[in-house]
Amino acid sequence: MAPEARIKILLKNSATALCAGVVVLSSFSLGAEAARRHHRNHHHRLPQTPAAPPRALPYPQLSLPFEISGAQYLPLAWADVKGWGDDNHLAAYKTFRASCKSINAQNGAAEAKGESKALGASLGEPCRAAKTLDLTDDGKAKIFFEENFTPLRISRLGEPDGFVTGYYEPVLEGSRTQTDVYNVPVYRRPSNLFVRGYKQDSVSLPNKGPVYRKIGRRKLVPYYDRGEIEDGKIAGRGLEIAWLKDPTDLLFAQIQGSARIKFEDGSSVRLNYDAYNGYPYTAVGRILIERGIIPKEEMSMQRIREWMTQNPDGAKELRRANRAYIFFREVNLSDKEEAVGAQGIPLTAGRSIAVDKSLHVYGTPFFIEGELPIESERARTPFHRLMIAQDTGSAIIGPARADLFFGAGADAGRVSGRLRHPMHFVMLVPKSLDPAPRAAKLPIPDPRPSEKIAKLFPQTDPAKIGTPVAAAAQGRNETVAVAGPVPLPVPRPAIEPAPEPRRPAKNRPHRPQ
Repeated sequence: MAPEARIKILLKNSATALCAGVVVLSSFSLGAEAARRHHRNHHHRLPQTPAAPPRALPYPQLSLPFEISGAQYLPLAWADVKGWGDDNHLAAYKTFRASCKSINAQNGAAEAKGESKALGASLGEPCRAAKTLDLTDDGKAKIFFEENFTPLRISRLGEPDGFVTGYYEPVLEGSRTQTDVYNVPVYRRPSNLFVRGYKQDSVSLPNKGPVYRKIGRRKLVPYYDRGEIEDGKIAGRGLEIAWLKDPTDLLFAQIQGSARIKFEDGSSVRLNYDAYNGYPYTAVGRILIERGIIPKEEMSMQRIREWMTQNPDGAKELRRANRAYIFFREVNLSDKEEAVGAQGIPLTAGRSIAVDKSLHVYGTPFFIEGELPIESERARTPFHRLMIAQDTGSAIIGPARADLFFGAGADAGRVSGRLRHPMHFVMLVPKSLDPAPRAAKLPIPDPRPSEKIAKLFPQTDPAKIGTPVAAAAQGRNETVAVAGPVPLPVPRPAIEPAPEPRRPAKNRPHRPQ
């Protein structure tokens, strides 16, 4: 081969090798860069920038001094409390001091437990002040309440007034033993009655919630209802305290929660509420009204008793419609003392009330104002009286609901039996919980939107009729106002890029190995 040809072939081979080396180095460089990126993304993430702090709310998160579920309340001046100056404040002060004995004894325990109800342990402050003041002047008693409390108008949410009924302590004839005349048993609490969270021999059991009876050591079933107990489910177990003539007497004693039973030998026994069987109370008077038997305007305890006496078979069925059943305990009280309330102290006729214990605290003063048929069924006697919460009852439910205690005997029964009336409620709140100073710390709210903005974005949506409020309004042919969102601008549509057409692969000849 000629020398020139050998030189051309050598140069060609050298160029080919050089190009191959460049390709290999480029591939290695690209692979190394890809490896570095993968390692950096998966093992060495860049530190994230801290998130921006949340924007402060326009109003401070101040806890309320107290909250009463389902209630609305309005602070008042004493001059705005109608009839406040006409009451006997000294009588109310003596009743309040009686409650303070129990409050002062339990104040430390309430603070340690963290009382969550409306007033908590705040009643301890006015009670400590009352402990050293043995007042005998009505004017000074009035000043005491004004200096230690703030008046607060209270009612159920959406309602202008509260509601009151009356109760008393029946005085009944009875026997220690069963006879042909006295054959209606008055039972004490059975030993197999069980409430979750309480021991079976607890002194105080709740008057709400489920109640069970134990079968064996573990199984729990609902306790017997009134019909089963009247049919003898717990008879013969030595639970009988006394025997009465009429089952209606027992029913009314259970409704009142206490009774005095006088025996033929002149002795007597005092009974107080001890427990119930776990079924909700059903008012027999309401059943008679719904059936059209007694008109609503004529309803009273006396009318119920008269109808039951005249219709013994209907009375039996009516009693069993109220499945709730009350068990009693004997209390060591003389006939000169009033019945003991749930607070554990004797009640005061005309000054003690029963309230919803799940919302209120015993010892709380309530000024109740309105008109009641005290003198007769048709009379409208002005009633403006400061009452003290010292008792409770299974039918007393709500923030402005009270049962007024009128004492013992037939006269008290006649007065209390005709009370079912709306009344104004003013709750006396200790000065330490006065909401007015706390409200002064809140900033002025933002101005309301202009009329033009309100017309552009009306906050009505009749389509949303699934809520209870909307359903009720629909029944009244009303428009439901809802807080609908303000419409936002339509976002820019996201346009996805069209996929690039794939290039056809070239057909390469297969090289033999």
